[in-house]
Amino acid sequence: MQFRHKISGGDFARAGNIASAVKKILRQLNIDHSVSKRIVIALYEGEVNVVAHAYSGVIDVDIDEIKIETTITDKGPGIADIEKAMEEGYSTATPQVREMGFGAGMGLANMKKNSDSMKISSVPGEGTTVHLVTYIKPNAG
Repeated sequence: MQFRHKISGGDFARAGNIASAVKKILRQLNIDHSVSKRIVIALYEGEVNVVAHAYSGVIDVDIDEIKIETTITDKGPGIADIEKAMEEGYSTATPQVREMGFGAGMGLANMKKNSDSMKISSVPGEGTTVHLVTYIKPNAG
């Protein structure tokens, strides 16, 4: 089962809508609540990162009987120092984004904590791709 959702940079009114839609699908598929929660948290963080930092993006979700793969691809400024960006509390969010309650510097760290595997590639000035894998059954990977 595959889904593709587009994200508009700066559209904070819709931030989280994709994560909510995927949560409903996971419920319909009877995915264990603890697994579903992890996926939705990671997906929400990725979605908000695109809204806060990029011009546009796409989230691809691929669900099979073993795992859920999520790929978040954006067009934006990219990440100059991925290692630094992974540090909890590090953020490049603008003051305006922070005033709205976003940009605490926990997005990438929370994505990693809530997935079984995470890979990031980024080209400064072009954009970023984050690939997440979460196994439906513990120890499946």
